[in-house]
Amino acid sequence: MREQRLAVAVVDPMGEGLVAVRAGSELDVDVRLESVHEGILATAEVDAIAEGECGRCLIDIALPVEVEFQELFAYHSGEAFEYEVQDDHVDLESLIRDAVVLALPFQPVCRPDCPGLDPETGLRLADHPELVTPEHVDPRWSTLAGFAASRDNGSDDASDTDQQREER
Repeated sequence: MREQRLAVAVVDPMGEGLVAVRAGSELDVDVRLESVHEGILATAEVDAIAEGECGRCLIDIALPVEVEFQELFAYHSGEAFEYEVQDDHVDLESLIRDAVVLALPFQPVCRPDCPGLDPETGLRLADHPELVTPEHVDPRWSTLAGFAASRDNGSDDASDTDQQREER
C-alpha cells in the first residue's frame, strides 16, 4: 500500500458552466494505492476551488469542491476493463477530471437565499433591499388564486373525498 498527498497544478480548465476549476489553480489530492489480487485499488480525495459567477446576481464567487472516488485498475488479463494498469502505473487524470466536473453545481449561487437581480433596473437586490417587491403573481395564474388549498387530515379509514361521495 502506498499513500501520497499531492498538489497538482490544473493545466486545462475543469468545467465550462458558470463555475469551473480554472487553469493554473491547484488540486489537493490524497491518494491511497493498494495492491489487490485483481489489480490496484485507487482511493482518492480531491479538494479544489471552483471560480465563476453566481447564477442569480452574477457576482464573482469561489466555491470549494470536495470529491472522493475509488476505482480498481485491473492487471491486463485479456478481458475488457475500463481502467487498466499500464507498465506498473495507473493514470488518475481522467478519474479526477470526471469527479471534479460532476461535482460542480449546475446553477451556482453566492448564497442560498440570493434574491438575484431586479428585472427592471438590473441592480443586485441584495445591495438594494428597497427594490424587493412582495411576491410577484403571474397574471396567467391569477384565476387560481381564489381557490383554497385542500387540507390533508392524515390517513383516516374514509377520506374527505369518500365522505363527500357518500353524501351524494
